Amino acid sequence: MAVFEQDEMQNDGRRIDFSILVEAIGYQLRRAQLTVFQDFHESFANEGLRPADFSVLLVVSANPGLKQSEVAEALGIQRANFVAIADSLEQRGLAERRKSETDRRVQALYLTERGEEFARGMLRTWRIHEDRLVEKLGGPAERDRLLELLGRITR
Repeated sequence: MAVFEQDEMQNDGRRIDFSILVEAIGYQLRRAQLTVFQDFHESFANEGLRPADFSVLLVVSANPGLKQSEVAEALGIQRANFVAIADSLEQRGLAERRKSETDRRVQALYLTERGEEFARGMLRTWRIHEDRLVEKLGGPAERDRLLELLGRITR
């Protein structure tokens, strides 16, 4: 079993022993997520975009007309939280709700023209962010290896 070094130096020069946390998958995933999200927030600070907003914009852009519930379920976002995200995107003029053509009780989501333009720009910003992470991993082959391993956990 691989053991990873993870010491944290305190201001007074002491080191913190992380015990078994250095081998705990959940703990290491959470630390990695925090690092990735910090870089994401710095990358998208000018756009005022959160990771959930980014995901919703991408899915709606690629699948115009999906029901709100379908987008929320696909992304694993609770309905109450999703409504707030959709409201925010609509208020920003990036997305709009339309009555479904097949069921008038259902709201379908579409990006506005401004939203489509915004999505193209956010992809350029995302590429720079993603390239930084891929570089930290050691290149595209290592990224692909990480994605394959993470896929094993989520299947």
